[in-house]
Amino acid sequence: MPRLSLVIPVYHEEDNLERLHAEIAEAMKGVSDDYEVVATDDASRDRSWEVLKAIAARDPRWRVQRFEENRGETAASSAGMKAASGEVIVTLDADLQNDPRDIPKFLEALRNADCVCGSRVHERADNWLRRASSRVANWVRNRLSDENISDAGCTYRAFKRECLREVKFFRGAHRFLPTLFRMDGFKVVEIPITPRERFAGESKYGVWNRLFKSFADLLAVRWMKSRRLRYRIAERHGFPD
Repeated sequence: MPRLSLVIPVYHEEDNLERLHAEIAEAMKGVSDDYEVVATDDASRDRSWEVLKAIAARDPRWRVQRFEENRGETAASSAGMKAASGEVIVTLDADLQNDPRDIPKFLEALRNADCVCGSRVHERADNWLRRASSRVANWVRNRLSDENISDAGCTYRAFKRECLREVKFFRGAHRFLPTLFRMDGFKVVEIPITPRERFAGESKYGVWNRLFKSFADLLAVRWMKSRRLRYRIAERHGFPD
């Protein structure tokens, strides 16, 4: 059973996958031999699935699966996490904007936390419009969810499997995993990560995706936080140790 699982949702990334495979293999040298990569193709209409199958055929660490129809990033991420077998899960994008060389930093920070979130706030490689939309989206998300996460849109994270124990996934939930983890009492921290420009392909996210489309999800998270059960057991007797 691999100790570490890298979970990657894939959608129209045919030109990035071979390079991603090479970068992960290089980054994991000296970090751990006990890891797997679980990639879920969200019914891409390009050659992403053919590339993933070719990688898995020659690298036994890669496990790949494909949806029958497009279901979105949250579904692809959730399916990958369910298929993963590691005690620690690292989620990263397939577009190469998440540098696999940052994985050791995540694992080091995880020694003193349950979930580590990447933050690109200080040095983003995006154009001014995407930087501005991200800042606005972060501010709105933090205000409505009563959070202080500096880069809520970054899904480059590492967390212990136990964090997923009580999480109920819904559309858009991948954006709010740190908040959902905190609601269950887990410790969440942030670390700066290396900003990189997209190597190939086009971004699937703009102002609409970053802010307006996730507004209903924000309201759902806000409602869940307001209705959360809060209690502590004072004493217990007769239970097994």
